[in-house]
This record gives sequence, C-alpha cells and structure tokens, in this order.
Amino acid sequence: MKTPKRLLPLVEEGLIDEVISQLMSGKEATVYIVRCGDEICCAKVYKEANQRSFRKSASYQEGRRVKNSRQARAMEKGSRYGRKMQEEVWQNAEVDALYRLSAAGVRVPRPNICHEGVLLMELVVDADGNAAPRLNDVDLTEALALEYHEVLLREVVRMLCAGVVHGDLSEYNILVGVDGPVIIDLPQAIDAAGNNSAADMLERDVNNLRNFFAVFAPALQASQYSKEIWAHYKEGSLLPDVPLTGRVVLDERPADVDDVLLHVERALEEDALRRMSY
Repeated sequence: MKTPKRLLPLVEEGLIDEVISQLMSGKEATVYIVRCGDEICCAKVYKEANQRSFRKSASYQEGRRVKNSRQARAMEKGSRYGRKMQEEVWQNAEVDALYRLSAAGVRVPRPNICHEGVLLMELVVDADGNAAPRLNDVDLTEALALEYHEVLLREVVRMLCAGVVHGDLSEYNILVGVDGPVIIDLPQAIDAAGNNSAADMLERDVNNLRNFFAVFAPALQASQYSKEIWAHYKEGSLLPDVPLTGRVVLDERPADVDDVLLHVERALEEDALRRMSY
C-alpha cells in the first residue's frame, strides 16, 4: 500500500521497511501492519487532539509528571506550547506504561520505539499468524469465559502491583492472541499512587470485565473483585498471586469526620505549595 504521510519519517529513518496494510482505525489512533527488517510489527499512529473522540479529562491527567514547571504552567494555560506538551504526555503515557508493564510480566504488546507520534510495537497474532481478534469478536463458551476472566483479573492485579491502572479496560481493547488475552490501548493509563481516581477507575475496569463475561458465565455477576483487589492494595498485601474470592465484607463503622477533614486540609496545603513553586 501507499505509505501514509505520518509513517514517512520512520521509513526515511530506516525504522520501517514496508507498510503492509491498515489494521484498524479507532477513537485515538490508526494502526498499520508494517515490516521492520525480518519482523512484522504494528505501527500505532496517534490522531491529533481535535480528531480524537476520547477526551483527556482531568481525572486521567492527575499525577502525570512533566519535565519542568514551565511546561506545567503552559499546559495549565492551554497555550500552543502547552497543548504540544499535553500531546507528548498523552503519547508517552502509553509508551511508559507498556515498558513498565512488559517488564512486570503483564500480557501487553512488547514496545519497540515511539518516534514522531508513532508507536512501533509487537503485532499480537492468533494461531494462524494473523492479526489477533478483539475479545468482543470471539465466540465464548461458559468455560472459556471463566478462564479468560480469571486470566485478565490476574493481569489487572499484576498491573496494579506495578502501580498502573488501565483506566479504559473493556472487551474492545483486549486481543485474543495465540497464548490467550493481551491487553492493549494504554494512553489513558494512570499511576495508582498518584491519582485520586485510581480506585474508581480500577472498579470500572474490573466491572467492565465482569459484565462482559457474565453474559456467558452468569455466576460472575455477583462478584466484587475490584473492592477486594483495592483493599489488598491499600493494605500493602497485594501480590500477583494473592488469593481472590470475589467477596468483600463491608465496613459499616461510622466515618471519622475529623480525620477526613484533616486529609482535606493537608491536600489543600500541598496544592497551595505546589502552585507557589510554579
């Protein structure tokens, strides 16, 4: 096929030898199958901000670091330079997450390089060597649904052990490769320790998995794995192989209002100090 304009710099740099075909076009990027030497890879070309349907809400941006205070101020003001920095942070989030998770043994595509807004990474394939289908396109039996749910739940735990929450996990960004499910699409991934919405996003990710697989395995519908996983994380007892039951005991003790107000006061003080440092 004709080389897309956004891939020309990588061809000229010798990073891509041939563009074979377009694989898919989604809300945030267009993905191509490419040849890099003897290896068949995929090239994820990020769309410009005004072309993406996925909006970068403040809950995703929280906790993401930039190089210096000048960049942070520019991003807050929304200047041209600030918007450029936001794009870099948005794209680098996926690259950083992939390297971090790959090193932790999480089932994600192996990243190669990110250059000129294009991420080169492993092409996930099925048993026939073709591009792997998305989970929502796979026919599932009850037994297979239970197996895949267990596998993916363990991957979510392994991700959290590495300090990462996907933030947008569903059957649409999971591929079923030759060795089972592989998690993809991570530009909205967040740092669990640095984001106040991490628990809510984890719950949404886990509940998305539950709701999808419960169509094939109804016994999953009553499970509460997200609360159980987060409880282990808060207590410092979360390990990749921690036993999970899907059941939680609710804490019905009265809330400590004074303690809550103290945490709010400390957060306001930290925010004031951070703004002064700019």
